[in-house]
Amino acid sequence: MSDRPGSKDSNGSTARSLALIAVVVAVLVVAFAYTGGWLTPGRVTPAKVVNGLAPPGGPALGFRRNHAKGICFTGTFESNGAGAALSSAPLFAAGSYPVTGRFNLATADAKAADATVRVRGMGLRVVTPDGSDWRSAMIDAPFFPVATPQAFYALLQAAHDKSDPDAMKKFIAAHPEFAVFGAWAGSAPWTASYAEERYNSLNSFVFTNAQGEDHVVRWSFIPAQQPQAVPPDVLKQRGDNFLATDITNRVHAAPQRWTMVVSVADPGDPTADPSKAWPDDRRKVEAGTLVVSAIEPEPDGPCRDLNFDPTVLPAGMHVSDDPFPAARSAAYSVSFNRRTAEDKDYPHTPPEGAKP
Repeated sequence: MSDRPGSKDSNGSTARSLALIAVVVAVLVVAFAYTGGWLTPGRVTPAKVVNGLAPPGGPALGFRRNHAKGICFTGTFESNGAGAALSSAPLFAAGSYPVTGRFNLATADAKAADATVRVRGMGLRVVTPDGSDWRSAMIDAPFFPVATPQAFYALLQAAHDKSDPDAMKKFIAAHPEFAVFGAWAGSAPWTASYAEERYNSLNSFVFTNAQGEDHVVRWSFIPAQQPQAVPPDVLKQRGDNFLATDITNRVHAAPQRWTMVVSVADPGDPTADPSKAWPDDRRKVEAGTLVVSAIEPEPDGPCRDLNFDPTVLPAGMHVSDDPFPAARSAAYSVSFNRRTAEDKDYPHTPPEGAKP
């Protein structure tokens, strides 16, 4: 066989190489097109979900596409070591680890009045000395409004459908779990403080301990402060930004605390459906205490450019069969890229009246 340049064998080898490269490129293009939803117009994509979150007047440029209104905090996670029975993640070894987080409202409107938003949230990032990173995004509802990412997108479509006055009725008929969430939203008490809220992961994750044992879990951060019910009409009288003012005043007076409680699923518990709560009698492990010691306005604060991606997990944790963390991660990425590109539109100085 000749390997002289220009020989027949050499030309054939080059042709085969070029053909292989062309096939690889074609596969990558198809994969990218599928990911973007270009080949399947009916497929729910991260971009479609993020687009669906926008209010009728369009998104708040430079802000997160959901949970747009919030305030930053820093503090520590004081691990008591008990969580190590469930997970070998470094943050569950007894010790104190730095935390960056964000209290927020589940709205796409960065200027929404606090008393008009039913769901409140907490984003959390814990970093350990070895560089491992754990992130979580939680809300105060005890379960999610819908069972699947596809249903969530359908909810967004129904909520914004001005052409069909019965769009929401049809959606609820097709997704009965939403009525359960609606009942909670209409009857659960409101509080006047982020410090009085219990924040729940809702999504299921798998913890693996040092012995290689897996446990499917959810977790909650339970406040040390006793929740005090306040009627929504009273909250409306406290101004548009009373939550930021309240949490700032509380933390200035004394650090605020939440206990991390991990719930372990029993066989047969719905691990892939965050719209279904687990029974209260499930095994629970108190893994430590979140201590919030400083509050900063979000513009140029330590949480402003943080993506609280729930799939950023240290060794000893991984995703379960719950489809939401992956869907949320993808949507968060789209949101992050958009708001980063819109930095010039972001008000880096808090508007008058919004300063805590």
